[in-house]
Amino acid sequence: MTLQGKVALVTGSTSGIGLAIAKALAGEGAKLMINGFGDPDQIERECSELGAIHDGADMSKPADIERMMRRCADELGGPDILVNNAGIQHVSPVDEFPPEKWDAIIAINLSSAFHTTRFALPGMKQRKWGRIINTASAHSLVASPNKSAYVAAKHGIAGFTKTVALETARDAITVNCISPGYVWTPLVEAQIPDTMKTRGLTREQVMNDVLLAAQPTKQFVTPEQVAALALFLCRDEAASITGTNLSMDGGWTAA
Repeated sequence: MTLQGKVALVTGSTSGIGLAIAKALAGEGAKLMINGFGDPDQIERECSELGAIHDGADMSKPADIERMMRRCADELGGPDILVNNAGIQHVSPVDEFPPEKWDAIIAINLSSAFHTTRFALPGMKQRKWGRIINTASAHSLVASPNKSAYVAAKHGIAGFTKTVALETARDAITVNCISPGYVWTPLVEAQIPDTMKTRGLTREQVMNDVLLAAQPTKQFVTPEQVAALALFLCRDEAASITGTNLSMDGGWTAA
């Protein structure tokens, strides 16, 4: 097990991409803290299966994040691996975009990564080893209409990743982001009704003509594929990969 003895914290990991990454890390021996909302019984089952502890910190609240990070250090002794994956979405034209939705998306998708990172780095520097992986998106590289907050946040994550990578380049800490195309997760599924309403389309049209229109493979990325890449970035073989934005988008951004 390549990550035996390492501590991993994955935000937004009670479903979707985050849960897949948590499972991959646990499978390699990492001690794990997961984070997110959801059905308490389901979360308890996941924790039991993964040997993980759960923290329900609200990633829009800096005080919650600080408490979670301190709890992780106190109870597990880390983190050595930080995966910033928490995210939400809202689809609306910018002139109709609810300001509270903008604030929430920026807080959860972007600012939370700043807060977790600033608390994780001192310990990583002291131990002279660390891996920070940020879940970005193809929208960190290109835009789509009606997603101003999400695109702004994901472009921000890409820039934040590069900056922290440069700051930690001599500390044996790598900082990278993964930019998937459309992954079939609850977050993506939840976008469909809003997009149907905004564009006047059927569910099938949204899936085929909107979500997958830009992906030349015409296939959704799977959470397990993203998790496999995240796991590789944690390995010693990836020690020279830092400050990168790794696309996993079925060719979306190749054009």
